[in-house]
Amino acid sequence: MSTFWRWLLEMVLRHLGKALRNALAKVEVDQPVAWGKKVSPAFRRKTVAIATRLGLDPSVLMAVMAFETGRRLHPATLNRRSGATGLIQFMPRTAEALGTSTRALATMTAERQLDYVEKYLKPYAGRMTDLPSAYMAVLWPAAVGKPLSHVLFAAPTKAYEQNKGLDTDKDGKITKAEAASRVQRLLVEGMKPENYG
Repeated sequence: MSTFWRWLLEMVLRHLGKALRNALAKVEVDQPVAWGKKVSPAFRRKTVAIATRLGLDPSVLMAVMAFETGRRLHPATLNRRSGATGLIQFMPRTAEALGTSTRALATMTAERQLDYVEKYLKPYAGRMTDLPSAYMAVLWPAAVGKPLSHVLFAAPTKAYEQNKGLDTDKDGKITKAEAASRVQRLLVEGMKPENYG
């Protein structure tokens, strides 16, 4: 390849790279999302960027994190029964598999912890096309893509006991639909004017 053509190719690639960066920057500009008024602008922008890369609605991701943190959206949120910590309630073994610990996650800024949220959710990219599947990626990944009637947990198991608050009809079984309904309510709440931004 001649010097001229190499130079031309480099210029075209540089221009395309710049155009792509500008397009991505426009996507990240303070797009309003559910629960957006409860977090920093940097957190909101980063969540939008992560959700976009994962093929996920940013408001759904925010609702999942709001549910998992009891509406706090705080990286140190701790479940004392399970030891789960953070924005999506990382279990100790999950944190280790991601190259960190629940103790380290708890000391991170919310914006920094979003890197681990993305790392955890990346294997499900493109498969979290609705709220139930997005929440299943966090709660019970084996149920991503399963029907809403899929039973996640049944009594008398430990998993059922840890999640029995999700059993809305109190029949001793927690379905994907039941589990997701709680997050759906938080999505609706997060879209209210006092939370949406």
